[in-house]
Amino acid sequence: MVSPLTNLLPLENDAVVLGLLATSLGLVFYTHSLPRFKTFYTFVPALLLCYFLPAAFNSMGLIDGEQSQLYFVASRYLLPASLILLCLSIDLKGIYNLGPKAIIMFFSATLGIIMGGPLALWLVGNFNPDVLGGDSPEAYWRGLSTVAGSWIGGGANQAALKEISETTDNQFSIMLIVDVFVANLWMPFLLFGAGMRQKIDQWLKADASAVDELQERVEKLQASQARIPSFTDLMVVLGLAFGGVALSHFVADAASASLSLSFDRYLTLHPNSPLLYLSSVTKQFFWLVVIATALGIGLSFTKAQSYEGAGASKIGSVFLYILVATIGMKMDIASLIQHWEAYGAAVTIGLVWMLVHIVVLLATAKIIRAPFFFVAVGSQANVGGAASAPIVASAFSPALAPVGVLLAVLGYAVGTVGAIVCMEWMHLVSMP
Repeated sequence: MVSPLTNLLPLENDAVVLGLLATSLGLVFYTHSLPRFKTFYTFVPALLLCYFLPAAFNSMGLIDGEQSQLYFVASRYLLPASLILLCLSIDLKGIYNLGPKAIIMFFSATLGIIMGGPLALWLVGNFNPDVLGGDSPEAYWRGLSTVAGSWIGGGANQAALKEISETTDNQFSIMLIVDVFVANLWMPFLLFGAGMRQKIDQWLKADASAVDELQERVEKLQASQARIPSFTDLMVVLGLAFGGVALSHFVADAASASLSLSFDRYLTLHPNSPLLYLSSVTKQFFWLVVIATALGIGLSFTKAQSYEGAGASKIGSVFLYILVATIGMKMDIASLIQHWEAYGAAVTIGLVWMLVHIVVLLATAKIIRAPFFFVAVGSQANVGGAASAPIVASAFSPALAPVGVLLAVLGYAVGTVGAIVCMEWMHLVSMP
């Protein structure tokens, strides 16, 4: 006998689906806060669970990710809002005061990722040409660009690159696993290194006294900004976020339409121009995320920056996790199993990619004699983002955790642009 409930599935009302996703996210973070789940979340990152629970709902037929409009709403409205609020907390002067070595190590980590992607793809492509693929919809460079977005910036940048590169949902599912697996494989080495930082600093011939001064500055900054948000604070934060979203859409529509027309005319006259690989600049979504990021950075120079103390980045993170859940609901695990053979090459590229990142980091640290603290936090601010960078920073000292957040937020600002450079380079490598 068929249950009457079966006739109601999959759920088609997006209000019901959104409630299911929100409840799932709430459950994940509630259990994440409980001590008895500490071991579980040590091995299963909360972000991955936020993705796979909606994927499980879709695979079981409880919801239909393809028919739902929630992803479109989240990616076009919540994503730019998230970028604005996450970048609102950028204190460029504060970052400058961290010292040149901290900034150098952060950008060397970024450079290692930008260089590592094309180099890893080229090396693996010499042994397995199938990973190249030219301009095909399943070409690896498309999916790998989302890994670059995640490793330089974070989830928001990753979602932006998914749209810009036109990565398929199945390929994105594979790349998400590569992203999480390789990133979490590297993080324990950083935590282990924090416990023996004095020996590593001796090998690097580094003076770590700047870290102590940094700790004192961060403690003062944290104390000056923190406050309990009022109702007015929250309404202003939402006004800044969605007012910025409106402006971003308005400018992006005009910019993409104008550039697309000019670009098409130029390529008609110069079909073999290398500018062909910069076609992402004509996409409306590209300008949407770039303008939203620029607005967030611009607001960080105004009094609006003070709203970070009222929880602006936390609200931005809420929007981001809703976006992650809507991406997850588009995944079909059964279909993913059929593409399991693609994992081997993708993971190999990811491991080689991370190795390049590490070599560039350590070589730079050795040359400029940077303390291992800057090495670890600079790397994790890129690869792990705001979720795990403070964990690595606090392994050195709990008071230094905000430094990880500060540098990770800088990653949000440069993540999309850096990942696009990496994407276009991988695109070039993939062409016959």
